[in-house]
Amino acid sequence: MQQEALSFLSSTLPPRNHHHLFPPFSRLRLHNFPSLSFKPNSSPSSIFFPPNPPDSLSSAPSAAGALESDIHEKLLYLDTLGIDFLTLLNRHPPLLSSPLSAVKSVVDYMTTPPINFSLPDLRRLVSMCPELLTSPLTSHTIPVITFLLREVGVDSTFDLRQALRRRPRLLACSVDLQLRPTLYFLRGIGILEPRRHTYLLSCSVEGKLLPRIEFFERLGFSRRSAAAMFKRFPQLFNYSIGENYEPKLNYLMGEMGRDVREVLEFPQYFSFSLENRIKPRHVACAGRGVRLPLAVMLKTKEDGFRDALEVCCDSSPPLKTSRLCCVQKDS
Repeated sequence: MQQEALSFLSSTLPPRNHHHLFPPFSRLRLHNFPSLSFKPNSSPSSIFFPPNPPDSLSSAPSAAGALESDIHEKLLYLDTLGIDFLTLLNRHPPLLSSPLSAVKSVVDYMTTPPINFSLPDLRRLVSMCPELLTSPLTSHTIPVITFLLREVGVDSTFDLRQALRRRPRLLACSVDLQLRPTLYFLRGIGILEPRRHTYLLSCSVEGKLLPRIEFFERLGFSRRSAAAMFKRFPQLFNYSIGENYEPKLNYLMGEMGRDVREVLEFPQYFSFSLENRIKPRHVACAGRGVRLPLAVMLKTKEDGFRDALEVCCDSSPPLKTSRLCCVQKDS
């Protein structure tokens, strides 16, 4: 298994390129929004619309004029909430055509009991998930909230707020196409309390969760063993294969000379910084000719770590059942 794992890790795929769907705000030009004008030296809240054309050019109010009025009112309304309309519009263009009444309904629902988000919380939600303001309330947002409370088992509105603060993107996900399939997948691998890991529900099963399990299968682990790692430490799903799994496994099996199967018992290994924790602790152990269990080497605070080294080097060895049990390497 060790040789298979090393061979697999040596054939690392090139890094993926990431593309932005929209240009940064600094590149946004007003010619993209011809209806909007700015007064010189004015703040965003003073954006106004040009006057209606002369009667000779327009004999009746146009649909464009009504749209401009709605956009203007929307801008002023969001400004009273402390939300920058144009910045949000650059990130989420559908906001331009979303009716003001629909936006107000979502804001009222999210900021009144029983959900009762504060305005600072709402601003953070909207900045991270602008789709919240344009999603249909009754056919999308309320079903998401209901799903989290009833099917996922989130205990209270307080826990609900905590879950949404941690992962606002939940509010942009379809219950039928995203949230429920992921819930069933997590339960299928043995994560029986998904309410403690709601941040995973917005992850794609095919695009994110399965590829991470399959990565460990290609190292030589069985599907059952690989899934057990994620059951024991669900946060493992959040780590990058190329930026986390591969370099840390290369160091584990190469520089540290350990068996890859050690991560089965201690998948939290991947949560520690390679440069700031794993390498310094290994160097300290190697300098004393000691090999501590991964959990003892990495989880222990600095004073406890030094004490563990002293126990292994300067006194009789601990019992094999002790968490401080170690292997002294031949010099």
